[in-house]
Amino acid sequence: MSSATPTQQTPEPGRPTTNAPAPGKQKRSQRSKSEARLGWYLAGPAFFIMVLVIFYPLLQAVWDSLFSYRLTAPDDRAFVGLGNYATVLTDAVFWRDLGVTVLITVVTVLVELVLGFALALVMHKAIRGTRGFVRTVILIPYGLVTVVSAYAWYYMFSSDSGYMNSWLDFLPGVDENLNWFAQAGTALTVIMLSEIWKTTPFISLLLLAGLAQVPQELEEAAAVDGANWFQRLWRVIIPNMKASIMVAVLFRALDAFRIFDAVFIMTQGAYGTEVLSLLAYRTSIGRLEIGLGSAVSVLLFLAVALIALVSIKIFKVDLTGQGGSKK
Repeated sequence: MSSATPTQQTPEPGRPTTNAPAPGKQKRSQRSKSEARLGWYLAGPAFFIMVLVIFYPLLQAVWDSLFSYRLTAPDDRAFVGLGNYATVLTDAVFWRDLGVTVLITVVTVLVELVLGFALALVMHKAIRGTRGFVRTVILIPYGLVTVVSAYAWYYMFSSDSGYMNSWLDFLPGVDENLNWFAQAGTALTVIMLSEIWKTTPFISLLLLAGLAQVPQELEEAAAVDGANWFQRLWRVIIPNMKASIMVAVLFRALDAFRIFDAVFIMTQGAYGTEVLSLLAYRTSIGRLEIGLGSAVSVLLFLAVALIALVSIKIFKVDLTGQGGSKK
């Protein structure tokens, strides 16, 4: 006689029960649904306006990139398909400018991460009562307009009006007649220094928020276990700042890859310092080649989107806070 009751059936081996919840799916509560609905009511209008503002120019650029189109000859507009992209991608100037853009992005992001983390530690460990003053002083450069900052650095290193040559004359190759903007190496150095000085406070502010989220108990437990400062930094602090570091790298990389102001003001792209944003500007505004300029702009957008995707995949961080770190 079977021991199973009529209302209870022994499941077959390897066969899931019908009342088991599906893995990875959780039923949302009514409160959660109402909060999500309220969020869409509040943020929905701004979201849709942003979509229109962002995607209309993007779609227009994609459409224009499919035509051979010059503003000086609007009647000669002709559909060329992907011809403009083939022209851009086979041009050595595009790849040279891409290399310069990548160089500026990588150097500035890495240097700003190191300096920003150091400044974040200073602001985080500042003596109580002086924290407001210290943070205000550190954040002053970020409050300046980018154009003003670029002009300030240009006049600092200018051979006729600057004072940096006299300050740095102890370095080999530096004298009063050195023109920093007449060669790619020195010009890019000044451009990157201006960017680092301007935006490092922004990175430090993001990393400071991450430092504030690191549990003090974990640091104290690691210290009790005999971990030195570097071990606590590498094993405790940085892993708990993963989300903040990703946001800092992502925001700064996207911003640095679209650099325009400093290059335009200091060199206007001369001596091998042209970047992709300046190439798009010169093609569209300078030469009035709307089709080719739109193709460069679309490729720049795709590169920025690729940077965002790679950053999110590398750090594997769930910024929504619902699922923790992604596996």
